[in-house]
Amino acid sequence: MSSGRMQKHETGPHLEPLRLFVRGQLARLPWWLSEFILFGLKQAWACLFAGIMLGLMIATKFVWRPDWWLARYDFLFLMGLGVQITFLRLKLESWEEARVILIYHVTGTIMEIFKVHMGSWTYPEPSFCNIMGVPLFSGFLYASVGSFMARTIRIFDMRFTHYPPFWLTGLLALAIYANFFTHHFVPDIRYLLFAATVVIFWRVSIHFTTDRTTLHMPLTVAAFLSSLFLWIAENIGTITGTWIYPSQKVWHMVSFGKLGSWYLLLYVSFVLVTLVLKPKAPDITQATYRRVITSG
Repeated sequence: MSSGRMQKHETGPHLEPLRLFVRGQLARLPWWLSEFILFGLKQAWACLFAGIMLGLMIATKFVWRPDWWLARYDFLFLMGLGVQITFLRLKLESWEEARVILIYHVTGTIMEIFKVHMGSWTYPEPSFCNIMGVPLFSGFLYASVGSFMARTIRIFDMRFTHYPPFWLTGLLALAIYANFFTHHFVPDIRYLLFAATVVIFWRVSIHFTTDRTTLHMPLTVAAFLSSLFLWIAENIGTITGTWIYPSQKVWHMVSFGKLGSWYLLLYVSFVLVTLVLKPKAPDITQATYRRVITSG
């Protein structure tokens, strides 16, 4: 890989020695095994914010007591805020990524207020840091999705082929976001929106680099796989009682219908990310160079 295009995959200066050590150890392995392990490590690094929040939800479920002076939801909010500040201080996250998280925090909280008001789900525990009954930590759960997307684009140097114009993706995102509100009053058009995501993005491929190899995947497939992991995370949220659905008087698995909701919401997330991180086309010359050195 040419030095001018060498991907740094920044972890921040404080963890840079650790990153270089890991890469040095992996260099001793066969290239395909090294690439596979690096892919997993970088995905885990991209999920760091979300992983911390999920870990906190699980841990506090088992140790928190109702008579403690600080409510569990308020603790989660303060921890989410602390994690975000720590990421910025240690340069584990860029200010551009922080702006994405802020945008998604606001849009997510607005939807939370509406959905809770409509009885779609509830937060059963008390909190001081809340807006209209919605604990503020919930915005960080949405923001973690934006964090994952922004960090993934940077860490894997993601490029996109045949990416549609912003006005089109923006209209789609607006329609999806609006439908989360309007389907309570008028017919749900989610199936039309599913079809629209395929029509608009069916030609779009994500080109991503682990280390020496550039791979590609259809964007719609990546969105579905990501929504599957979010659905699993949602089950963790409900089994820990962090939020519950009206049908969960006794806990049971979240319906697969929510998988479709996450799939659509991911497109809203992605369009919000592109407000700050503009989609880039693949560098054909560099991709050819990578294939040459890999085959060699």
